[in-house]
Amino acid sequence: YGGRALMNKVGHAFIKQRMRQEDGVFAGEVTGHYYFKDFYYADNGFIPALLILELMSRKGQTLNQLLAPLREKYFISGEINTKLNDIALVPKKLAALAAHEVYSKGDRTYTLDGFSAEFPEWHFNVRGSNTEPMLRLNLEATTQKLMEEKRDEVLAFIRS
Repeated sequence: YGGRALMNKVGHAFIKQRMRQEDGVFAGEVTGHYYFKDFYYADNGFIPALLILELMSRKGQTLNQLLAPLREKYFISGEINTKLNDIALVPKKLAALAAHEVYSKGDRTYTLDGFSAEFPEWHFNVRGSNTEPMLRLNLEATTQKLMEEKRDEVLAFIRS
């Protein structure tokens, strides 16, 4: 339908602003926050829940059945939080990731919101929490085994 996916900094204030700038009709975050232009750009969980129920009804499938093809293709860590003793450690840890001998050599790296690196078979983002002294990791890979291996590797680095 001509839509474009755009990356943005996490957080409702940033997302609402970007949606207005782009005249976006929908935005979503990995954490399950969904924003709709027709709902005043507000975060709303009821609309996606009702849309999923409608899709389940139309297709005659359970949610598990609808998600099965996606679970076979995408292996996602989910958001993993690491609490830090001091908020001042957040930028230091992110700078260390950006300077890392492997992570800094990703096919694409960027600092839109924390530090992100993309490789042919996996990618990750580590960002500081907007409200706490915490780092949040999200990682995706082409296989479950690779996701677990890279998840553990990045976690070990940021927790060291």
